[in-house]
Amino acid sequence: MAKKTTVSLEGAVKTDAGVTYKGVVLEPVVEKCEGCERIIPFEGENFCPTYAQPSRKWAHGVCNFATHVRAEVDKTGAVKVNPLKASKRAARGR
Repeated sequence: MAKKTTVSLEGAVKTDAGVTYKGVVLEPVVEKCEGCERIIPFEGENFCPTYAQPSRKWAHGVCNFATHVRAEVDKTGAVKVNPLKASKRAARGR
């Protein structure tokens, strides 16, 4: 079983843009992040130490760091195959 580590924002400085931690500006988490185990509260706001811009991780679907969301199966139940790989397999006769 993996060892669970605790992350703290010790040494972070709050600015107008967000929180500066180790030279990186962390933005506050978005509503979709609520419930994630990675969230760390800092001075009344919640931040994600894993990704600096949580809104960008949710822009194209589910955040891959989210601990509270499970991957969904396609409605048809079919597995999505890379078209390039599919054409190569067809050419080999598989």
